[in-house]
Amino acid sequence: MSNVITINPEIRECIIESGGDDVIKCYQCGRCMAACPWNLIEKLDYPTYRFCQRVKLGAIIESEDKDEIAADTIDVFRCVGCDSCKFECPRGVGLSDVMRAIRRLLVDYDSYPNELKSVVSRIFNSGNPLGEPSDKRANWAAGLDIPTYDESLDYLYFSCCVPAYDSRAQKVAQATARILQKAGVRFGILGEKEFCCGEAVRRVGAEKVFQTAVKSNTDAFRHSKVKQVITTSPHCSLTFTKEYPEYYDGLDAVHATQVFARLIKERKIKPTKEFAKKVVYHDPCTLGRQMEVYDEPRAVLTSIPGVQLVEVPTFNREYSICCGGGALGLWRDWPQDERLANVRAEQLVATGADVIAVACPYCLQMFEEQFKSSGVEIPVMDVAEILYESIS
Repeated sequence: MSNVITINPEIRECIIESGGDDVIKCYQCGRCMAACPWNLIEKLDYPTYRFCQRVKLGAIIESEDKDEIAADTIDVFRCVGCDSCKFECPRGVGLSDVMRAIRRLLVDYDSYPNELKSVVSRIFNSGNPLGEPSDKRANWAAGLDIPTYDESLDYLYFSCCVPAYDSRAQKVAQATARILQKAGVRFGILGEKEFCCGEAVRRVGAEKVFQTAVKSNTDAFRHSKVKQVITTSPHCSLTFTKEYPEYYDGLDAVHATQVFARLIKERKIKPTKEFAKKVVYHDPCTLGRQMEVYDEPRAVLTSIPGVQLVEVPTFNREYSICCGGGALGLWRDWPQDERLANVRAEQLVATGADVIAVACPYCLQMFEEQFKSSGVEIPVMDVAEILYESIS
């Protein structure tokens, strides 16, 4: 077998033009590999630092050997876009953007994992990754007397697809809405007019589906004159803030924990009921490293009587380990000993906490599924659920 590397300038240029231009800044120091959470899993050797070099050489996904392409695909689609590598990189290389650019080529040629194809298809056809009917998107709000958003209201509450449809995560959206109502926040929802924000499908490389999502949402936002959005998912907050302004000017998105912290500071809500538990807060990658929101969720939790907040040693705040749910990782069926959620769950449990607190629907599902499969009995609660227990 030949060890000669084939250089394909055409593939290199396609990837760079598709958003992978950060490869030029990489000088192969290897700090990204040390930072990548996949390399905390003993059986894996995830070659993070090699991707930029292979792109520069045009020596990636260029083989005509189907087995080699399949091996490339596993590595390329393993990245969950947590940006641990970017945080550690001395030159700020956005490796997750490079991976997205590589994935765009693979998606265009229909060469990507079937389990991801199914989710992308469901989002395109139904507007959500669960494949549920759009006319049921507001069912979570039944009995809460939430108005349809119009320009007389201050905020649109965008629940995220998972809390809109998943019976467990719906409790998070309901708690959030009740907190906002109790504080007198004037907000509404768009219900069936809402479409998946598209953040995850863009990370996966399904750019055409992302554009479909953007058009659907911005049409609805424009029609209802939406200016300010409160989200339950950091993924929605990030994409509305970072990606949507190109298509819809003047959109301001904020995560629910940021709103809660402000409402508590302004004394519009006051936690009074004791929540006598030792709580460990897991920093979601998107809310933490990518949005730099670390203090507000902790401020909310420490304002609640009885809460003893503890931290994961070393791996907290910007050093938090990903749950594995990003870039549609929530729908990947990795073997038990290849799950990031397993690594992170062990760190969280080791703190001796009574409750795992999260601020992202993906983290909620990933940890609950992980504990269920491993037989660990410890509750996972969104910050909104804990806060609502204290003010209700």
